[in-house]
Amino acid sequence: VNEGYDMIMLGTGLMECILSGIMSVNGKNVLHMDRNPYPGGESASSITPLEDLYKRFRIPGAPPASMGRGRDWNVDLIPKFLMAHGQLVKMLLFTQVIRYLHFQVTEGSFVYKGGKICKAPSTEAEALASSLMGFDENYPRTFEGIDPRKMAMREVYKKFDLGQDVIGFTGHALALYRTDDYLYQPCCETINRIKLYSESSARYGKSPYLYPLYSTYVLNKPIEEIIMQNGKVIGVKSEGEIARCKKLTCDPSYSIICDRKRKLGQVIRVIWILSHLIKNTSNASSRQIIIPHNQVNQKSDIYVCMISSAHNVAAQGKYVAIASTTVETKEPKKEIRPALEPLEPTEQKFVSISDFLVPKDLGTESQIFITPTCDATTHFEMTCDDIKDIYKRMMGFEEMKQKKNDMYGED
Repeated sequence: VNEGYDMIMLGTGLMECILSGIMSVNGKNVLHMDRNPYPGGESASSITPLEDLYKRFRIPGAPPASMGRGRDWNVDLIPKFLMAHGQLVKMLLFTQVIRYLHFQVTEGSFVYKGGKICKAPSTEAEALASSLMGFDENYPRTFEGIDPRKMAMREVYKKFDLGQDVIGFTGHALALYRTDDYLYQPCCETINRIKLYSESSARYGKSPYLYPLYSTYVLNKPIEEIIMQNGKVIGVKSEGEIARCKKLTCDPSYSIICDRKRKLGQVIRVIWILSHLIKNTSNASSRQIIIPHNQVNQKSDIYVCMISSAHNVAAQGKYVAIASTTVETKEPKKEIRPALEPLEPTEQKFVSISDFLVPKDLGTESQIFITPTCDATTHFEMTCDDIKDIYKRMMGFEEMKQKKNDMYGED
C-alpha cells in the first residue's frame, strides 16, 4: 500500500496524458497507469507491427510481402491532427508533454465540393484574403460593420453575398463545425475559428495541421478494482496492491466503470492501405480531406486523412488512409462510401464501428472523472474543450480561482 497520490490516471490516450501533465505541472502527485500492451486504450491507440493489425480486425493470413516489414507500420486507429496554432499545442508546451512527442506538418488540407476535391487555403496570403481576417473582437474598428456578438453567421454570409458551396466550405473545412447550427449563432466564434485556421496555416506553410510521430510508453498495468469509501474514490487495486488517491480519471474503455458511462451514438472508421497518392491532391504525401454533409446528403461530415512513411506509420511507398463519420442509419458502410471514391484502388481495408461514450455524471461527488471517447472529427479542437471541462471539475471552484487562466498554458 502506497502513501497516496493526488490523482491516479487510467489510460494513455492524449487526453489522459495532457490532463496528467496539467496536474503535475500544477504541483499534484500523479500516478499514470495503463492496462494495455499498446498506448491509449480503445479510445486512442496505435497498432504495430502490421501483423497485429490483421489479427485485431480478424483478417485471415499474414500481410503479403508487398506490404514490407511489419515493424515499419504503426497504424493509428483514431487519428487526429493538431491545429498548429491551436489550444492543444499550447497545452502540450505548458505541460511539457511535448518533450515526449515529435510532430510533422501535414502537406495539404482539402475539401470535397461538387464531386471534386478542392484545396483549402494553405498560405497566409490565401487564408487572409478576406477583410474579416483582420477581425479582433476587442477592437470595434475591425468589425467591418458587423456586430460579432449579435449578428448571426448566416447574416454575415448574406452581407458578403456568398453561395452555398462557399458557406459549406467555410463552415466545415475552415471553422471545423460538424453541423450547420452555427449559422444561427452570433458570428464571433466562427470568425475566431477561421482566424485560428489562418494563423495555423501561417505557422508552418503547407497546411494548418500537425500529426504526431510515435514514441514509447511503459504499459501493462492491469486494474482489478476501484476502492470506494463513503461514496468517494480512495484508490485502485492492481495486481493485488492498492494505490491510494484523492481523485481518479479513467478512459471509458475500462470495464470497471461500466455503470458510470453511457452511449450517445456510434462512429464508423475505415482504414485503407494504398500504394498511391490520392488523386487531385497535388501529390501531397499527407493530407486531410473534409467532405461536408451537404455534399453527400447526410447530417454529418465525413473526415478523411492520409499519412505515410514520413510520419513513421507505414513502409516506404505505402500510405494509410482513414475515414470516419458519425453513424446515422442502420447501414453505416454506405454512409462512409463517398470517402472511398478518391482513394481507389486500395489494397486492404479494416472496418470498425465503435460506441461514442460519455460519463453519466460530472464526477464531483465520487471524484471519479470519466473522459469521453473520441468523436468522428480528425482534429483535437473539441478534445481541448473536454480537457478544460474535466480539469475545472477536478480542481474545484476555489482552486480554479487561484490558478486563474494559466493552467492550460494560455495567456
